[in-house]
Amino acid sequence: MTLTDDGPDAAIERVLDEAYAAFDAERYDRAGELLATVAAGVAPGLAKPLWFDAALCALRLRDWPTARDRGLQAVRFVQRGANEPAYWNLGTAATALRDWDLARDCWAGFGMDPLPGSGPIDIDGGPTCVRLGIGEVVWARRIDPVRARVLNVPFDPSRRYGEIVLHSGAPSGERVSGGVTYPVFDEIELFEASPLATLAVMVTAGDADDIEDLSARFAQDGYGMEVLNSRVDRCSCCSQGTHRSERGRFNGEQPLFIAAPEDTAHVFLDAWMRDRPDARSWRDLHPA
Repeated sequence: MTLTDDGPDAAIERVLDEAYAAFDAERYDRAGELLATVAAGVAPGLAKPLWFDAALCALRLRDWPTARDRGLQAVRFVQRGANEPAYWNLGTAATALRDWDLARDCWAGFGMDPLPGSGPIDIDGGPTCVRLGIGEVVWARRIDPVRARVLNVPFDPSRRYGEIVLHSGAPSGERVSGGVTYPVFDEIELFEASPLATLAVMVTAGDADDIEDLSARFAQDGYGMEVLNSRVDRCSCCSQGTHRSERGRFNGEQPLFIAAPEDTAHVFLDAWMRDRPDARSWRDLHPA
């Protein structure tokens, strides 16, 4: 940054005006560059928010190395264990970079109990919901503060059951199931793809228990199944509210999506049909 005859305060003010104008215009590359430049040369009291905002710019750009480097500067000015968001943002960048030692330190720095083990974090953080980048809200299980494994077969076959997503830290909606309210987090990016492509099949079931039985057969071996008629579409605005999400019951002819190897799906479907051949049938298993 070049200072003019107006003095350093006036020069800094002009740069910050430009930086935050760029931020408001979502030009995060320019905003982050200017904020980091100023932060590196000013007193700690001013540097603290500037490093935070500079790191936030890199996070929004998914520029994880820069988000980590700026985040390391940002946490120098905050207290450990006080739920400071600078630690959360740095933990997100560290997770995206697979820097597990730094991620664990960030979650402890944020104020959480130390996470066990070393290497990739994989805890049972309980069920939650994630709004995928395609707009679909799926059920998932949190495996660390910013990652979750998808437990639904998504209705969009470009996404998969079992994939791991990196998600936001602040909820953007709620789903109520069984009287329990679960937060909805927005996907930041796909962290780890799933090997299980989605299959489509048409089944006929005598009653809803037949569909439930087929779903349980896949689930007990770690596979997924979804009834396409259970889909509920909401606009992006409505999706961010609080909605009930109770499991429906279906019978008759039903299109399904299945997440399993094709030969395994054949075996499960045949065994399911043999148990009640008068009430169960299936046809047309194929990639979705």
